Amino acid sequence: MSAQSLRHQLLTADKPGRADLLFGYLRAHGNKHYEEEGTQMQHALQCAALATRGRESATLVAAALFHDIGHMLADDPVEANNPTLKDDLHEELGANYLKGIFPEAVLQPIQLHVAAKRYLCTLKPAYYEQLSEASQKSFRLQGGPMSEQEIAAFEQHPFHKAAVKLRGWDDQAKDVNVEHLEIDAFRASVLEALS
Repeated sequence: MSAQSLRHQLLTADKPGRADLLFGYLRAHGNKHYEEEGTQMQHALQCAALATRGRESATLVAAALFHDIGHMLADDPVEANNPTLKDDLHEELGANYLKGIFPEAVLQPIQLHVAAKRYLCTLKPAYYEQLSEASQKSFRLQGGPMSEQEIAAFEQHPFHKAAVKLRGWDDQAKDVNVEHLEIDAFRASVLEALS
């Protein structure tokens, strides 16, 4: 199913149908690696598990699960995507694609999770050293360190703290040796978070 066809179905489906469609899309397209050891699906599941373990809201669990869906959308269907060679703007692509499907409490952390990486690397230079090699490469493509004006604007955003949390899980969720939950473990949170 193409991304365009999926979006049309998502907009017309009920909540359980939306969850089925989104989970199906992750299952179908989550096998890519993008220079990380784990797949996009493993990464998404670990990220959502970290949010769940932290007893975060359903909206943050959903944001964690779908924060990188833009990478898959950028790969679908014509040209292979490599976000370590070219900035695919996956945060914008994902947030825009999910508009009308999830509320702002899901969309905004997704939209801001790349800015949160730039923010953390600027304020804490040691943070950059802890990033995976692929994440370090994409950091440079995504704009590198923030200016003082960008820092101030980011800190004024009402969802900046949620985005920083999501970023932390994003950076931790890259361990191929961690046993991950199945995607259906997050169904209740996704259903609660859906618009």
